[in-house]
Amino acid sequence: MNTRKQRLLKAHRRNKRLFLVVFLLSLVVIGFSLKWWLVPLLLVLAWVAHEAWFADHLFYRASDDYQYEFPPGTPCQTVSVDNGVVRLGEPLAEGETLILELELKSSWLGRWLDPYIEVGDDRQDFERGVKGRRFLNVSGQGDALGENSLTIRGRYCSMAAKGKLWVMVNPDYARQRVMVMAPHADDAELAAFGLYSRAEEVSIVTLTQGEIEADTYQRLGLSPAQAARLKGRLRSWDSQAIPLWGGVPVNHCLQLGYYCLQLPLMAQDPAKAFGSRESGDSDVRSMRRHNSLRLPADVDGAPTWQNLVADLKSLLEHFRPEVIVTPHPELDPHGDHVASTRAVLEAIAASAWKPKTLLMYANHLHDNDRWPMGPAGAGIALPPAVEPLPADRLWSPLLSRDVQLDKAMALAMEHDLQGAPVFKRQLRRWIQQVLACRRWPVTGSNEFFRKAVRRHELFWVRDVSE
Repeated sequence: MNTRKQRLLKAHRRNKRLFLVVFLLSLVVIGFSLKWWLVPLLLVLAWVAHEAWFADHLFYRASDDYQYEFPPGTPCQTVSVDNGVVRLGEPLAEGETLILELELKSSWLGRWLDPYIEVGDDRQDFERGVKGRRFLNVSGQGDALGENSLTIRGRYCSMAAKGKLWVMVNPDYARQRVMVMAPHADDAELAAFGLYSRAEEVSIVTLTQGEIEADTYQRLGLSPAQAARLKGRLRSWDSQAIPLWGGVPVNHCLQLGYYCLQLPLMAQDPAKAFGSRESGDSDVRSMRRHNSLRLPADVDGAPTWQNLVADLKSLLEHFRPEVIVTPHPELDPHGDHVASTRAVLEAIAASAWKPKTLLMYANHLHDNDRWPMGPAGAGIALPPAVEPLPADRLWSPLLSRDVQLDKAMALAMEHDLQGAPVFKRQLRRWIQQVLACRRWPVTGSNEFFRKAVRRHELFWVRDVSE
């Protein structure tokens, strides 16, 4: 996936440079042959058009089909779209996670405004200029589907008359013992607040203290190292205090205190200690003072991969989770996220306690930094997968409006998600609001308030019991 992204990024930059050359040459011709004042005017108009319609970071073509495979034996049936209603060809199979596979095609207006599908009481947005196979999440609308009364309508796009409905059945994992693995403070809330806030037995483990990119704290008169230490303390506090808003007791929240962006390097050299890139610290015990348990790395405080895996093994054997919530290693490209799940798997292999299930999430994507697309409160369609992923089952529980509001308030407590966007980003939003009809929630200005506070949460289910 990284190779494909780099190839598309290279092509995107090449095409952008070519366009700029042609555009600037055109401006020179206009300036000499017509009116000179047209040149700055056209420059401003071109910049506004770029911010409104061409500033999204999509490293694939909107005409690419999404490539999803599901486990063998997953119930699937052909459905038809007839007079604005999804009609089944046979009785609906039993299952709570429902994925509707359709071919979509953008209208000419859908190249300038975000195309979306209104399905029942939900909407799910897609790329401008979409043309290809997409997967809508209609979980929670099984009754209407079963009665052949689920309405569907394309805005700025059309859909094929035939599609497929995939049905997946899962237990309610909130009724099992759950452990949420968060590479950074806020990952647990972004991915799984709805799940962990109703789980009967849950623990939350945050691997890193989140100390990097602390420039804003230097305004307090702190040196870069001091600012990084303060940010690490604040985000470590967030990781243990904010889950209480979701009903998780403090003694079930553990902060391991490893350092941001160092987990991949730790994995490559398991015995070597990797301290902070910015604070200068190299002792993880400084962020563990509120932990309720003594862990193996508390002996020497060394930020090594061996200590991390030993810590996770100890936590598995103490809390005995049946379900572990962890980043999807093939879909979420963040280095710390990939390494976190690798550490989890190594700890499981070494542990006397074996969980049954991984629920994997993606808070970041390789190819599209707007996913989930569309406004807050809408459903979560499946993310871009232009290269096949492992054939995992899906689980997509619903979040009520009240839980969505609680999730938004949990995000508002996160120090890293606070503050207004920089002027350039705010100006882009104003332009997109006027020209592209995009909207952002009032709950917070960070993009995660739009992306993470949704009708669904979405997990890929992988059996690790064998």
